[in-house]
Amino acid sequence: MSYCQFCQHEPADSLHRIYHDTQYGFELVDDNALFGRLLLEINQAGLSWSTILKKSDNFYNAYDGFVIAKVAAYDDVDRQRLMNDAGIVRNRLKINAAIVNANRIIEIQQQHGSFKSWLDKHRHYTKAEWTKLFKKTFLFTGGEIVNEFLMSIGYLEGAHDIGCELYVKTA
Repeated sequence: MSYCQFCQHEPADSLHRIYHDTQYGFELVDDNALFGRLLLEINQAGLSWSTILKKSDNFYNAYDGFVIAKVAAYDDVDRQRLMNDAGIVRNRLKINAAIVNANRIIEIQQQHGSFKSWLDKHRHYTKAEWTKLFKKTFLFTGGEIVNEFLMSIGYLEGAHDIGCELYVKTA
């Protein structure tokens, strides 16, 4: 198989190759999975993606399986629990963003039926338009976070190199 440059020399069982082969650039349809990916992308800011991949199971467990309604209901006890969890990124701004963004996704679901429907409604947007929309709607969503989130779920091009066999599957 031809691979993207960023993972072509990675062993088949490496986190990067597994993520590349099974998740990166593939469309997600479940709102909780979409929220989970957004949460991971936000937590990656300032860190390597390797760090996030290594901690992804910890994030999943710490944030109740990325169930939006559960995270939206987090209180100060939950915030402190997350701040004390060495298995995730312990950053108050990122933890707060997860909780606030979960509540905003609930509002989106109420207005549009689902987070996925809201994303689909804007699918034709350019990267700049997406960034403006996300900055208006969510916390901790700068241009690079928005770009990586949308590429990772197949809404923006660029997840895979043209020579990569997954390019056609995810395009």
